[in-house]
Formats: sequence, C-alpha cells, structure tokens
Amino acid sequence: MPLPRQVSDLSPYDLLLSVARLGSVGAAARAHGITQPAASARLSSLERRLGLALLQRTTQGSRLTAHGALVADWARTAVDAAAALDAGITSLRRSSGSRLPVAASLTVAEYLLPRWLAALHVASPQTAVALTTGNSEDVAAAVLTGDAEVGFVEGPELPEGLRARTVARDTLTVIVAPGHPWSRRRSGIEPRELAAMPLVSRERGSGTRRYLEHALTRQAGDSLAQPLLELSSTTAIKSAVIEGVAPAVLSSLAVAGELAAGTLRRVPISGLVLARELRLVHPAGRPLVGPAQDLAAIATRAK
Repeated sequence: MPLPRQVSDLSPYDLLLSVARLGSVGAAARAHGITQPAASARLSSLERRLGLALLQRTTQGSRLTAHGALVADWARTAVDAAAALDAGITSLRRSSGSRLPVAASLTVAEYLLPRWLAALHVASPQTAVALTTGNSEDVAAAVLTGDAEVGFVEGPELPEGLRARTVARDTLTVIVAPGHPWSRRRSGIEPRELAAMPLVSRERGSGTRRYLEHALTRQAGDSLAQPLLELSSTTAIKSAVIEGVAPAVLSSLAVAGELAAGTLRRVPISGLVLARELRLVHPAGRPLVGPAQDLAAIATRAK
C-alpha cells in the first residue's frame, strides 16, 4: 500500500530531529549540508502539511514545541528504521558486488579500461572484476545473456534490449607502412579509394569494421571491398601493416605509439568523418547498481 502523504518523505523529520539535538535551524542546516533558508523552508512546509506548530523560533535559537517534541519522538523510530534499511541495502550491494563480470571490445579493453578498473579498485577494493574481451557483437551478446553485468562496445548499432551511454570518443585512422604510396599523398585519399582498397581488417562483428562500413555507406555511398586479410588482434593488424601487407583502419588510441615512432604513417582522408563514440551498455529495464554503477560513473567522468 502507498505510504500516507504526511510521512512519504522522512527528510524533514530527520531535519527536525537535528534541530532538537543541536538547538538551532542553522546548526541543523550545516549538519545536513544545506543552507539555513532551505532548512527553514523545509520545516515550514512540514508544519503546514501537518497543521501543527513544531518549532518556537527565538533570537537565541529554536526549540521544539510540545507538539514538535511528540512528533520528533515518533519520527525517531521511522528515521532510525530508514537508516537501518539503507545500511542493509549497502551491505547487500557489497556482498553481491564481490565479483563484477565485465565484457569489453578490444579497443576499450586495451586502451581505456585498465585505468577505469584501477579507479574502481580504489573506490571498491573488495570487488573482483572478471573481464572477457571480444568484438562488439560478442560483448552485446554477453550482456544480453547475463554473462556480463556491463559491457563496452565500439559498434554504431546495438541489438534490442540494451541501453547505452557514451563514455569516450575516438577517431578511426587510416594507417600504412612508411613505404606505401599513400604515405606520400600529402592531400590524402578520397573515400572511394579507401573503399576500393582490400585492407588488413578485423573479423566481421568487430566494432571498428562495422563503423567503417557504416561511415562509407552513409557518408560516401561506397561499399567496403573484401579484406585482403582478416585478423582478430589489433597487434597482429599493426604488424601486418608495418610489413607492407596492406593499409588498415584502426582506432587512434591503438596506433598513437607507432605513429609517434614513425613505424606507421597516418593517411588523411577527405570527405569522411570517422569520429565515433565508445559506449557502455547494460540490459534495458535493469538499472546499474553497486560496483557496476561505480564503474559506469568512473568511465563517464573520464570522457
């Protein structure tokens, strides 16, 4: 049954108890982290709702009226029960949060997730994270089946049943070996040239590959050629490009070191936007709680 309107919100009663304990509205306001006008307004609203004068205000402070003392005495049991309920829920969150299954696409797992997990360990040292990696389709499937409580994906589209929030932004980069003809193209290449070139690529289902296909189709009306070589590892793709097998398109996060060292070259591409969002996903209708909520907050703050 719904709570009666007069007691549906316990915060004003908790504030009244603080006034009784501390002797003034100002001191109670400081204890609750609010301003004195806000505290006065809440107490006045409570008095109007109950139709009772609860406080006698003087220049020396505030004291409870006889009615106020009775209301505060009755309210103490409810406020203490609410505190016990909160403590019990917190305890359950901690016990259920001892293991957090997480699934992440390779780019997020290799270049972003380690520092997020380090921050989670500081915030929740009792939580053990069980991490699985795969392409974005694998991650989405793991979250939908419950094998992972939270996932991180790169792909532009999501299956039904998932909710998403952006946690980072990234740009895909066309890379070649230093001796490749494209490396001497200061003006870069056109989207149609990229679309026609057989690339060293991730497997189907990869978020990076799906995003590139999506961008070429939507922005340039081109279809990506069949890959020359499909590899499931970002490191293997970079090695193949360095050896001169073919160009590739990878996350800027993944190639920053090689570009700085000169072992790979970035090729500009005109008329094609390859900026993308990396997203956290979880089952729709199931809000994140406990360590999963903490991890989501850490990742969102870091973007």
